[in-house]
Amino acid sequence: MTVLRIGNASGFYGDRFDALRDMLTGGDLDVVTGDYLAELTMLILGRDRLKNPAGGYARTFLRQLEESLGLAHDRGVRIVTNAGGLNPAGLADAVRQLAERLGIPVRVAHVEGDDLGARYPGSLTAHAYLGGSGIAACLREGAEIVVTGRVTDAALVTGPAAAHFGWGPEEYDRLAGAVVAGHVLECGTQATGGNYAFFAEGARDLRRPGFPLAEIHEDGSCVITKHPGTGGFVDVGTVTAQLLYETTGARYAGPDVTARLDTVRLTQDGPDRVRIHGVRGEAPPPTLKVGRTRLGGFRNEVVFVLTGLDIEAKAALVREQMAQVFLKSRPAEVRWELVRTDRADADTEETASALLRLVVRDPEQDPVGRALSGAAVELALASYPGFHVLAPPGKGSPYGVFEASYVPREDVEHLAVLHDGRRLPVAAPPAAGTLELEEVPEPDLPEPPPPGPVRRAPLGLVAGARSGDKGGNANVGVWARTDEAWRWLAHELTADRFRQLVPESRELTVTRHTLPRLRALNFVVEGVLGAGVAAQHRFDPQAKALGEWLRSRHLDIPEALL
Repeated sequence: MTVLRIGNASGFYGDRFDALRDMLTGGDLDVVTGDYLAELTMLILGRDRLKNPAGGYARTFLRQLEESLGLAHDRGVRIVTNAGGLNPAGLADAVRQLAERLGIPVRVAHVEGDDLGARYPGSLTAHAYLGGSGIAACLREGAEIVVTGRVTDAALVTGPAAAHFGWGPEEYDRLAGAVVAGHVLECGTQATGGNYAFFAEGARDLRRPGFPLAEIHEDGSCVITKHPGTGGFVDVGTVTAQLLYETTGARYAGPDVTARLDTVRLTQDGPDRVRIHGVRGEAPPPTLKVGRTRLGGFRNEVVFVLTGLDIEAKAALVREQMAQVFLKSRPAEVRWELVRTDRADADTEETASALLRLVVRDPEQDPVGRALSGAAVELALASYPGFHVLAPPGKGSPYGVFEASYVPREDVEHLAVLHDGRRLPVAAPPAAGTLELEEVPEPDLPEPPPPGPVRRAPLGLVAGARSGDKGGNANVGVWARTDEAWRWLAHELTADRFRQLVPESRELTVTRHTLPRLRALNFVVEGVLGAGVAAQHRFDPQAKALGEWLRSRHLDIPEALL
């Protein structure tokens, strides 16, 4: 059968607005996807729905579609998106109204069944991660636009691929290949040079990277590429980085299939073309992940600017002054962080200044509200010399918490709601067709390099990294670009060495996973993000730059690699 060309036009809610139009006009496509959902997005949509029960979906998608629906219809390109968020039926209706207003005949279907809010009282949102089967059912019945709620990011690709090639639910290797393709596409331009560790090498134009697309073959293999003439680049490194993003070990579990990341092979297939092949799949687990959000309480933040001399003494003074306030307001959590951005004999005031960050949290608003912020402002003429803050503190704002749980697959009613109103149940696989997840035994490591002279240098000179968040955990994928560097990295960067290089992980559980075919290590740091991104537990709440911090750390590296 023909190759299926799937392009992605959104990696998150707020991504480049004109990407949908660019993908439709930049070259041939069969399907264009849009990924709008993340843990934080579900919380945002949940709060939107509190204000407007008819909302709860990504309204940006409608505005994008208004200028692109005609293009998609004329070119015969199908659109699959999870922009439905908490209300896929509502967005599907809005798309139909838009199409009618524009005079464009279009068949719109949607997928539902992910909303499990009734089972989790007290949650703001509670949604099961569905697979691609509902999407496939809609497409097989002739839908031109499919809107979903909470599906896995890769489901936006596995659904169209299964529908196009006629794959059955037990064709695990083919489905696993599509999952890997979907995982590479899901974050948009992260596959085409965005957020890439070695971005500064070569004369590459990264001002406006093009969005990626996958040429998927009937056997599940694919080529990752982009439209001709667009910015950015695609090579084995950019694809490796995205494969490691927000994953853990060798088994990458999903509702459709468990993909074995330790079987993935990457081959440069020409300029801006990377072939992904050899992916093996296993039966999916018997449970579905449920992502739940709830309001965790209230937080407030004040950033004091400390300039010039005696930075430590200035910080100590304001901390002692605010401690008197805490004796009265007693917030549940108080965190101070002194960020030494100052330099000696600086030639600008800004570079002579450090930042002292105060973050407070409490289940109630009053302990972190006006009494606290007012006390900070009252120090303006009574504290350290040069006192000022970055912004006036507010009254305290609500923050969210993300939690994950699991339910039996058969307890979730997965439905494809077709353009003609028919409701098709999507059957869960029988228990015999599922497989409990187990850790893969650690693979054999390559022989370590022979002894030789070493030099103290940053890890990033020989290794790339990309990091991200999963709830309260952070993942850091690290890879080598040569076999020689891999021989050293595999033995040097142990979990204990990671803890040494990243001090805030020293008291936490750090698990290392080894992926030799990618010359990569994947570290999972449990609990480093507290209650997740919505709680803003740390300076970098999604651990986006944790990998770059790791790369900046110095250790003894063989001179032969430098």
